[in-house]
Amino acid sequence: MTPRLNPFSAAPAPMKAWLEYGQSVTRLGLEESLMELVKIRASQINGCAFCLDMHSAAARKQGETEQRLYLLDAWRESPLYSERERAALGWTEALTLLPETRAPDDVYGALKAQFSEEEQVTLTLLIVAINGWNRIQVGFRAVHPLEERRAA
Repeated sequence: MTPRLNPFSAAPAPMKAWLEYGQSVTRLGLEESLMELVKIRASQINGCAFCLDMHSAAARKQGETEQRLYLLDAWRESPLYSERERAALGWTEALTLLPETRAPDDVYGALKAQFSEEEQVTLTLLIVAINGWNRIQVGFRAVHPLEERRAA
């Protein structure tokens, strides 16, 4: 894969604003482990290798298990995820695949049962952010770091 352009070099001011937005959402009170699962799941759906590499490494650093990371794509079939995580993952999929799902009422009901109204908004903004990052990284063909993987 050949990178198309570096958006940070091409448009530093807008990218700085976008980075600040993404960082600000992560400081609004949701659990770090939950946020990483959401970012990974959206990135799986969107096929963003750059974000998958980044967020799976961040999740591992925070103590996430390999088994939960490997099974994330099949979270519905695994008992490893809490009801709160399931609600967040369902909402992540519904919003990431919005043209197909139309954010169904049953998925929102599960979200509402596990998250306060403020947390629902925060989670939604997080999902907006990771989907935006996925589109930037996939669109401009960002390549995840390779050196550490070669050494392994």
